[in-house]
Amino acid sequence: MRRILDLSREISRNPDRAESLLERFVRETSFPIVEDHEATFFFWDGKPAESVFLQHWVFGLASRVEFRKIRHTNAFYLPLTLPRNARVEYKFEVMRDGQGHWTRDPRNKHLAFDPFGSNSVCRAPSYVEPEWTHEDKASRRGDLREFSFKSAVYDEERSFKVYIPAEFRPGKRYPLLMVHDGNDFLHYAGMRAVLDNLIHRHEVAPMLACFTSGHARNREYAANPTQAEYLKEELLPWLERHLPLLRGAEHRGLMGASFGAVSSLYAAHRYPGTWGRLLLQSGSFAFTDIGEHERGPLWDPVVQFVNQLRESAPRIPSRVYLSCGTFESLIYYNRSLYPFFQEQAEDVLYTEAPDGHNWINWRDRLREGLSYLFPGPLWMYYE
Repeated sequence: MRRILDLSREISRNPDRAESLLERFVRETSFPIVEDHEATFFFWDGKPAESVFLQHWVFGLASRVEFRKIRHTNAFYLPLTLPRNARVEYKFEVMRDGQGHWTRDPRNKHLAFDPFGSNSVCRAPSYVEPEWTHEDKASRRGDLREFSFKSAVYDEERSFKVYIPAEFRPGKRYPLLMVHDGNDFLHYAGMRAVLDNLIHRHEVAPMLACFTSGHARNREYAANPTQAEYLKEELLPWLERHLPLLRGAEHRGLMGASFGAVSSLYAAHRYPGTWGRLLLQSGSFAFTDIGEHERGPLWDPVVQFVNQLRESAPRIPSRVYLSCGTFESLIYYNRSLYPFFQEQAEDVLYTEAPDGHNWINWRDRLREGLSYLFPGPLWMYYE
């Protein structure tokens, strides 16, 4: 903010030099300008604009915040207070001729990708991208193989990928992790490199991971008995027939994010004793204590399931890792369910991060979650 104010004062003293001062400013500055607890967003492309808005995904703040204009210019800025270790994905909405146009921040090289496209990323001073999330030449690379079979439950061919660690040895058996939204975890969260690195460092036990993806994803994952049946009665038996897996629920994990977390918890509840490990990220665990949930009909089976779960208080898998971003609207539900998990599971770890409902947030929690559920020989966990 201080640098913007200095620029504004200099332009006010020399309005005829406004453009050259702006050009010098953008050459010498990295954007957004991040200082301590404040991030200052900036937009100027040399063309007239009526107004500029910040579009972000931070629950609790207005999702569309208007920029201030620097006098004598077509440049705009917006200061925003953030936690020191926050990470925010955002876009700009630029208004011209009464029409709004969404764009990434043209002066910010940091991007995050998801199935809908990409966003610009603001990293607060204390946010550090984990080095274990990237390919490491020192880590031996596991194999990723694709399989398929005709599902009787869905009456169609279903494909999936299986990660086989570099440490794989014939005659040895391994734990299994089944991953909802598998293709997205591989593509947007770099989960293959994550597994390579964490297994190579002996922080996570060598495991086989099955990456499965839905065809009608939201409907299939919304506490759907068909998906639970597919996982238990078709996919798991196929994997046990074709792969050297350790037997017993304590050696089987199920994970997912958002609706994938709902589907994971639902399958574990519907088929008790099948999965002994759950990794649930930003779970869409909507429920009601009174009245309607007002999230639309897609959420009806989810709300019904979570309401029943809270009322019946069944035993759930012995070890659960639960995480959520503090910038998500789902934070209320996840915080509220944490005591329930503490009461119904043997071991639970819950963590929050100043981030939103996105793949990088989920990626950044994988080391903690995987090492908690399947610790390697060199991993120590202290309560």
